[in-house]
Amino acid sequence: MRKAVVAASAAALVLGPLAVTASADPAPAPSPAPASPALPADLAAAVQRDLKLSADEYLRRAGLAQQVAAFSTNAQQQYPDVFGGAWLDNAGKAVVALVPGPGQDAVRKAAQAVGFEVKDVAKTQTALRDEKNSFQQWLTGQPQDVAKSVRGAVIDVVNNTVAVRVDQAGLPMPGFVDPARVIVMAAPPRGPEPLQATAVAGEGGGPAAAGDAYASQAGHLSLRCSLGFNGIDGGGNVVNITAGHCDPNIPAAGTGDAPGVFDLLPGDHLGAQVGSFEKSVLGAQDYSIVGINDANQGRFSNNLVRAGQGPIPVTGVATPVVGAPVCKSGARTGFSCGVINAVDQTVEVGDHDLTQSFSANICALPGDSGGPVVSGTLALGISSASTVADFPVCEIPELLGVLTGNGPQLFVQPVDLVLADNPGLQVRTN
Repeated sequence: MRKAVVAASAAALVLGPLAVTASADPAPAPSPAPASPALPADLAAAVQRDLKLSADEYLRRAGLAQQVAAFSTNAQQQYPDVFGGAWLDNAGKAVVALVPGPGQDAVRKAAQAVGFEVKDVAKTQTALRDEKNSFQQWLTGQPQDVAKSVRGAVIDVVNNTVAVRVDQAGLPMPGFVDPARVIVMAAPPRGPEPLQATAVAGEGGGPAAAGDAYASQAGHLSLRCSLGFNGIDGGGNVVNITAGHCDPNIPAAGTGDAPGVFDLLPGDHLGAQVGSFEKSVLGAQDYSIVGINDANQGRFSNNLVRAGQGPIPVTGVATPVVGAPVCKSGARTGFSCGVINAVDQTVEVGDHDLTQSFSANICALPGDSGGPVVSGTLALGISSASTVADFPVCEIPELLGVLTGNGPQLFVQPVDLVLADNPGLQVRTN
């Protein structure tokens, strides 16, 4: 299922009253959504442990978030002068922000008709994007010590403002930035983990699921990462969608010198080569498409995400929404869950800026890079960078987060943007 399919069906469901302003014929009523599969025991346990939610409530909130995403797309297109954003609050309720102006009553009625709460705010989503852009322009004119201390900016829809991430307090800010929304990051985000792997020690076996470990190798340089979502490219070839920074030689992607991708066996032993990097992007986005070789295509022809003993079947593709519950799978730290706290943000990672990432309060460590992030049973993103990469285990930064209020942050590459960037590419859903 592509993003467009998800958005179209949800939009017809939740935004009917707004659709009367469009010139196209009204969309037919959507078919009932298929029942979500029961969550595997390990996923249900992670949801209860990390989110304090039942499996049913987790799935409900994940589904509601996609209705919110579809509503937002339509409202922003039809009423940009009054729409201020939308999100899920802490209780799992959908909230739509509106600014006074022509069309506000129509959007309010549409939102309330499907049970969404409405909040009056001062700034539209368009105005907030303009402020974010203005901040980026302001930053280019600042002294180097100030510019280097700013880690990124994001539209904070819940507080109807722009939030800025910095690595120290007391930096000068333009007047439109609320000082209360200048957030000191515990550490700059970091990416992959160098690997000292031994020679080939055997071959892997069984299905290769998102979240399983792999090693990428170019010459004497190896990196440890996690497989992302299995997929099919525009030519019908079996691929895996993982992180761009997991490619140790990005310029060689798609050539005869492209780095290889290998099974990573227990004890850091390299197993068989399963493929090579066909395309790698690292800059505004962070993703790679790995072409799977003939001998391993059967292993990658599944829609599974590793979640302990019981994998999750991916049933579609989602759009990130603030407040949505999400879970990540990684070869280093396994399966854990959190909540999206920012979308469409710019954040500095090493020598590049991710400009369309989302973040969640989830701990991930080196080795988890490239692994999948899901909401419910929907593919949502690829793990890109973490603010707690220097810690040996997640328990330490999580405890510090409880004490200081500055918990771990995982920055994620949205998978729907990867699909939009590569026509014909699909996440496998069966």
